[in-house]
Amino acid sequence: MKVTTLGAAKEVGRSAFLINSNNTNILLDYGVLLKKEPLFPIQVKSKDIDAVVITHAHLDHSGCAPSLFLEPDSNLEALATMPTFELSELLIQDMIKISGFYLPFQYHDLVNMLNHARHLDYKSSHTIRDTSITFHESGHVIGGATVLVESDGKKLFYTGDMNTRGSKVLRPADLDVGEIDMLIIESTYSQAEQVPREQSERELVKFAKEVVERNGIFFIPAFSVERAQEIACVLKTYNFPYKIAMDGMALKTNDIMLRYPKYLRDPQMFKSSIEDVERITSWQRRKRVVKEPGVIISPAGMLVGGTAVFYVEEICKSQYNGIALVSYQGEGTPGRSLLDKRQVTYNGRTIKCLAEVNRFDFSGHNSRTELFEILDKVKGDPQVMTVHGDNLSCTKFAEEIVEKYGYKAHAPDAGEITTV
Repeated sequence: MKVTTLGAAKEVGRSAFLINSNNTNILLDYGVLLKKEPLFPIQVKSKDIDAVVITHAHLDHSGCAPSLFLEPDSNLEALATMPTFELSELLIQDMIKISGFYLPFQYHDLVNMLNHARHLDYKSSHTIRDTSITFHESGHVIGGATVLVESDGKKLFYTGDMNTRGSKVLRPADLDVGEIDMLIIESTYSQAEQVPREQSERELVKFAKEVVERNGIFFIPAFSVERAQEIACVLKTYNFPYKIAMDGMALKTNDIMLRYPKYLRDPQMFKSSIEDVERITSWQRRKRVVKEPGVIISPAGMLVGGTAVFYVEEICKSQYNGIALVSYQGEGTPGRSLLDKRQVTYNGRTIKCLAEVNRFDFSGHNSRTELFEILDKVKGDPQVMTVHGDNLSCTKFAEEIVEKYGYKAHAPDAGEITTV
């Protein structure tokens, strides 16, 4: 079995790995790295692969997959869970709509991909020639999967993005995959410990109450897929007594997630949390809600676009207001500028933020301790590839794995082929 690293090599973004065994070629993820100019994985020709597996809907794993379906009569299969396909369609369609940059596909190619969709469920297997693909629960995003690939007597386990803690919305990742010969593991937080989730939840709710009780507006810019919904569930769980409103693409995500209760940790709690939230769908209501004490949850998580731009410009005007950053804030984004400098710049105009700003850890990824707990449970004597982290996170993690477990581990470069 050969693995060609096409993306996510010593970087977070454009995940893509080509698995070859006995002339069967399976692509695990095919994402984008969204910067001012998006970056794509090393190109593969759709005629040279048999299937593309999409582990979950986030664009760094799904965003380039439509480029494989430029030919309407393609025999290529796309494999994912049903929620992953629906959320991928939502996010990719939005990327096409707002992009002022080049994309190697158009909307009809996304439709063609969906026409070639084969829905897999957790612990169900799909066979292509003599290669078997099995999904396991990842705990990272609704419908998200880790992937077990079996061929020619070898077993490869790809974590994609995973979370062994779970969340208010999702169950923990399922690691019951037996003995393996190769592990491709994410390294996002391999060199960092995050604040324990319960501590982040309590501190967020406390901050929200303080702001609303001083007659301020509490704004939470959050990723539309999963993070916005998790925050609503946290507030519900802690019996937050004040009004909560939600806006933007998160509302469409709510509708999708409600259709798939079996993928949720507590479907009834989730349904109750979402039904208690006011849906903001008009500019008339938007302009009023920023004058009413309460909580507003809206994408985008890094303040780069969406209705969040309107809200942050309004909420920055008063010292009584509060802003909670609950998503990763990338370098060069308005969210990072707000966090570091207490200011944001839109259309050449810089706004000083008078509102109180705090950051809270709500990552869907495992921390350093949890990544090593995953390795403690690994069965077999696998080769290990450390991916989906910055250069230090990948290379240092690989060195530590060699030292602690004696496994053959390395951080691959883009284009590198690893054989097991």
